[in-house]
Amino acid sequence: MKIKSQKDFFSGLMFTVVGAAFAYGATNYTIGTGGRMGPGYFPLLLGIILALLGSVVMFKALVVETPSGDKIGAWAWKPLFYIIAANLLFGILLGGLPSVGIPAMGLIAAIFGVTIVASLAGDTFSLKEVLILSVVLSIGSYLAFIVLLKLQFPVWPTFIVG
Repeated sequence: MKIKSQKDFFSGLMFTVVGAAFAYGATNYTIGTGGRMGPGYFPLLLGIILALLGSVVMFKALVVETPSGDKIGAWAWKPLFYIIAANLLFGILLGGLPSVGIPAMGLIAAIFGVTIVASLAGDTFSLKEVLILSVVLSIGSYLAFIVLLKLQFPVWPTFIVG
């Protein structure tokens, strides 16, 4: 069978594989029933739904003819690198890296770091706009996670607050 839309086919394949992996991973937890859900119930259903949607997208890519064939373009290495680096930096800044001696810098520094590094992935970069966005995201995250949800994780660097 000929692939009529490469973009849709490989997107559907990715959804199917990720959904199946999440569904399989959820089986390590107690599933429970619809009336008494366990911790694995929601990820299992979400994984199954994602895998089914991916299968539908893959089937559509094999059946429906597209005018240009929707070929896959070249890899966008720069955005890929900066987005992955931003996520790694967020984790390191938020929780620290004790094995290397890097202390936890807290939520505010992590949001500033992730916003600045992720904004480097785009075609244009304006430090003023990125800093304004960082401030807005920091305030919003602080209000949502610390004030409203009362989550317990570091907000400020450990060497400042102790």
